[in-house]
Amino acid sequence: MKQAKTEFQKQVERSIAKTMRRSLWVPFITALKEYELIRAEDSICACISGGKDSMLMAKMLQMLQRNSDVPFGLRFLVMDPGYSPEDRGSIADNAERLGLPVEFLEKRIFGVVEEQNGKGAPCYLCARLRRGALYEKAREMGCNKIALGHHFNDVVETTLMGMFYSSQLQAMMPKLHSQHFAGMELIRPLYCVHEEDIISWADANGLSFLHCACPLSREGGGCDSGSQGKRAEVKQLLGKLKQQDPDIEKSIFNSLHTVCLDTFPGYKEKGTMHSFLDYYDD
Repeated sequence: MKQAKTEFQKQVERSIAKTMRRSLWVPFITALKEYELIRAEDSICACISGGKDSMLMAKMLQMLQRNSDVPFGLRFLVMDPGYSPEDRGSIADNAERLGLPVEFLEKRIFGVVEEQNGKGAPCYLCARLRRGALYEKAREMGCNKIALGHHFNDVVETTLMGMFYSSQLQAMMPKLHSQHFAGMELIRPLYCVHEEDIISWADANGLSFLHCACPLSREGGGCDSGSQGKRAEVKQLLGKLKQQDPDIEKSIFNSLHTVCLDTFPGYKEKGTMHSFLDYYDD
């Protein structure tokens, strides 16, 4: 039996579907349609970290399921990699306020990452362990897709980080087949939604979400350093560039959809490197 929505939940949904429709709901639906993220009879596991992005994504998927002509299943999963009682309580409280019936998955990921600290990139290890655990649990739940809360700005920033710090042109895809879990896919429903609009939504509804619960970050060696430190640098650079060209992020995003391989001296396809010399004399 469905519970009646509270006045606050009605307010939140109005802010998404009406007040901020053009900045939230429209780009959300655009991504779903343009990249074919949801198909009839899919069973989706909305993965919630406790931050603003995944919470909004979960709420929008809930609203979509209620009103969509395309039937799909939906579960809400919160990965607890070792949150403090306060952080976990904050996530549970926000989920209840938003009307999201979440399930918690407890995994000792923070502990493993702390033990390995100094032996590689902690953020990379943490993300890899989380992703694997989410796929495994989602499959146990009968889901064929996991949904993550990466947004438009994540796509742009990740692209520049690859160029600046990894010597590669590599984008964040709107959906991916899992390499290790047959039949499972990852989708990113917020692919076209801007972070500033997510922040505006949270502020307008008086919502406060987790920023980073990583214990290494609080000790000065985790999410505020390494890859996340580089992301902060890229974000700051983009902020300066936007002062001169407000559409700079949109240009970068659009460029990912219009790649001209004929102008590249080298590229990788399905794990194999290719050179322009392979076809230069053809």
